[in-house]
Amino acid sequence: MTSAKRNVAILATSQALLMTGTSILITLGGLVGYALADDKSLATLPVSTVMIGTMLATIPASMWMRRVGRRAGFLLGGALGIVGGIICSYALYDANFWLFCFGTMFMGMYNAFAQYYRFAAADVAEPEFKSKAISLVLAGGIVAAFLGPASSRWTKDLLEPVTFLGSYLSIIVITAVALLLLSMLDIPRLTDEQKKDKGRPLGEILMQPAVIVSMVGTMIGYGVMSLVMTATPLAMVAHGHPFDDATTVIQWHIVGMFGPAFFTGHLIVRFGVLKIMMIGAVSLLACISLTVAGDEFINFWSGLILLGIGWNFLFVGGTSLLTECYSPSEKSKVEATNTFLVFGTVALASVGSGTLLHLFDWRTVNMGALPFVVFAGLSIVWLAWVRRREVKPAV
Repeated sequence: MTSAKRNVAILATSQALLMTGTSILITLGGLVGYALADDKSLATLPVSTVMIGTMLATIPASMWMRRVGRRAGFLLGGALGIVGGIICSYALYDANFWLFCFGTMFMGMYNAFAQYYRFAAADVAEPEFKSKAISLVLAGGIVAAFLGPASSRWTKDLLEPVTFLGSYLSIIVITAVALLLLSMLDIPRLTDEQKKDKGRPLGEILMQPAVIVSMVGTMIGYGVMSLVMTATPLAMVAHGHPFDDATTVIQWHIVGMFGPAFFTGHLIVRFGVLKIMMIGAVSLLACISLTVAGDEFINFWSGLILLGIGWNFLFVGGTSLLTECYSPSEKSKVEATNTFLVFGTVALASVGSGTLLHLFDWRTVNMGALPFVVFAGLSIVWLAWVRRREVKPAV
């Protein structure tokens, strides 16, 4: 195995472990919040604080890794995840809602460092392997589709009478295994010359049409996914579906998110990144159509699968597009800006998800996503038009 493929394999496995823990957080976060919070409109806040923690740590994480390297940064992120698991476990034992939210924020910080797994894969890949490397790292999350919800079911009553305590203790173990794997990474650090070279001003980089569309795609793809997914377990329980049905829907949603990643990179190489991103936007529109059409299990199940596919095509496509737009010396500030904006959007979406569901209904949550998905589709059409004008021969 070449060094690049070995690193990609480690990163993909670490992604699988990260997403296993994250799927437990997503599946249970709203339910734990509803059980602990006095104000039920704050039920999804523990999921939101994951995203807030991610947002707050994205820029420091990128700057720290520029200084000490990817491996050292990823190890610090894993350590923060273990701290978060310990805090959440104690908060559950003590029935302390706000301490639980504080703990999930630390898990969000772990997630912030892990958001650079895909960029680290791009760092070590040859140009023709770059989009495939990004896709393969995200494909590691397919393991979480089965292990995460299954772990939620196996461990939620493990330490009765404190429901869900076993689930959050399992996150500590999962993260410790990821730390062991990440210690084996071998990714070159920036050279002294690359550290000294600051590259173009950030504003100049961000004004490129491809950068604008890549960030719009990743922000809206992730934000819409968070808005709908965060509310799903609560909405299903509210509509009379059992907990096991909710975990099944989240399981297949994660399959939709990460299953396509095995071939998304190949599709981008063959058909072009903008076509794949547009298919992602259309998938999100199809999701909204299904979820507003009814509240039966089939509506939740099929809609959440399409939600995952839409996220995958927009997020992998947007990430691949972004990596074409900066030099090695510019990557830290561009990646940090992108990740900060994405998770700022996700944090707002997850907070809004619980509020919309509590004040209105499940249909309103989904319809709230519609204008953003339309905007993402229009931005992709705009970039395609710009590129056609650039290559059109002069008359």
